[in-house]
Amino acid sequence: MTATTTAHTTTTPNGPAATEPAAGRTGARTAEAAELITGARERIDALDDRIIGLVQERMAVSAVIQKERIASGGRRVNLSREMEVLATYRDALGKPGTALAMTLLELCRGRI
Repeated sequence: MTATTTAHTTTTPNGPAATEPAAGRTGARTAEAAELITGARERIDALDDRIIGLVQERMAVSAVIQKERIASGGRRVNLSREMEVLATYRDALGKPGTALAMTLLELCRGRI
């Protein structure tokens, strides 16, 4: 199996461009590992784009819920529902899931 190595050209503070092998950008020690890491990072970037889009969609849906709740005389935030969300994330992802859920809830409830 023949590996191909891609290079990245950068400008140094002294002016001339330097060529950095892909392995240098990934921290890998072989071209094969660098190629695998580069592909995996592209996949992560695509997943991050999808996650951001889903968070933005969640924020929009949450805004509709808050608007209707307030219009009907209710409170803007439903703490029992937030506790359910926290439990769901904690059960699925452990303690870091709770922190993630708190961040999502903060993003979705807007400024209180």
